[in-house]
Amino acid sequence: MNVRVLLVDDEAMVRAGLRLVLESEPDIEVVGEASDGITALAAARQLRPDVVLIDIQMPRLDGLAATRQLLAEDPDIKVVVLTTFNDNAYVREALRLGASGFLLKVAPPERLAEAVRLAARGDALLDPLVTRGVIEAFAGVPDPDAAPPEPPRELALLTARELEVLQLLGQGKSNAEIAEEFVLGEATVKTHVTRVLAKLQLRDRVQAVVFAYENGLVHRNE
Repeated sequence: MNVRVLLVDDEAMVRAGLRLVLESEPDIEVVGEASDGITALAAARQLRPDVVLIDIQMPRLDGLAATRQLLAEDPDIKVVVLTTFNDNAYVREALRLGASGFLLKVAPPERLAEAVRLAARGDALLDPLVTRGVIEAFAGVPDPDAAPPEPPRELALLTARELEVLQLLGQGKSNAEIAEEFVLGEATVKTHVTRVLAKLQLRDRVQAVVFAYENGLVHRNE
């Protein structure tokens, strides 16, 4: 079954480029486009897409407000935020709202298709550059004189390998990159990720990244 995608961006040329990339994939179908949040909400109600690719800064109703309403109306819909380096504050809020991924508009075509597939499966893709810029800001700037935070009790539920996987998730690593790091199969890594999320009661990889930063498992020089 094809992944049904709704494209939301106020620039027609951007939508055309996204459509061109996604429609070259045999398992992805672009079912509609919208140029602002209000139109996106109406299109989502009518077209029932699996994934919404949405820009943040748009007229009438911006991507942040639209994300909030999309997820309120249909918690099963997946939202992937298209962003630039200047969107950090907006993307932090989208993360809180439950966006399933963040992608730079200049990302390579294969990463765009990967983001759509991962979101549709209930996973999430964080562009490494977005991860470093956005998630660090989300986690806040630590006080150099403050004592290290007490590790949350939930970490005791993780095995040594699962803790290592969580640390790499915090760096924005994909399953393939984690598998290469540990010389494991991707299926094994996926199992580890699933167990980490379940034990820590986290919704997805996005929340895992935030958890890792907020609890000192990942640092800015990594």
